[in-house]
Amino acid sequence: MSASSAWSDDWSGASTRPPTGAGSGSLDQLLRRYYGELNALAAAKLRNRDAAADLVQDAVVRFLLANREREQGGGQGSAPLVSPRQFLRAIVSNLAVDASRLARRHGVVAPLDEVLHVADPAPLPDRVVAARQEYEAVRAALNEMPARWRQALLLNRIEDWSHARIARHFGVSPTMVAKYILSALRRCFIARSGSR
Repeated sequence: MSASSAWSDDWSGASTRPPTGAGSGSLDQLLRRYYGELNALAAAKLRNRDAAADLVQDAVVRFLLANREREQGGGQGSAPLVSPRQFLRAIVSNLAVDASRLARRHGVVAPLDEVLHVADPAPLPDRVVAARQEYEAVRAALNEMPARWRQALLLNRIEDWSHARIARHFGVSPTMVAKYILSALRRCFIARSGSR
């Protein structure tokens, strides 16, 4: 079986060359050929069109990376894929299962209007005191830690900067930024735990 026939398009029966590498041409080919079906599959599994679109993009990138590994001999097995469509569908299905599991771990998101009547919105007095003590302890820990730790943590958690962006801002590696953030979080956790 030749490489081109191994990559035949399941839908049209036409023999096409596989998209190779991660260039914009191959990504464009994959999206044009399979996006509609993959998006419908993901949307049916996730029940969320926006999340489905993101998931399909992730699946295509994973497919391209796996394809590159196969071409370079680093992937499992060196035989060409018989069907990029089926491989992409499997990736989408697996990613949808992972997303569903993650959503279950984070619980059900309910509109605020529906849960406001469940309990009194005012916290109990002892909880207010405990929260103030935790806040003061974490605030003191932030003020006492090295400036770079504090800045990295705040840029990441409050300003939503990526590790790479913070690294460029500080002129250090992303690994160093991760260490700054981890150290700052550890310090805050210890301070919060000690206030209880």
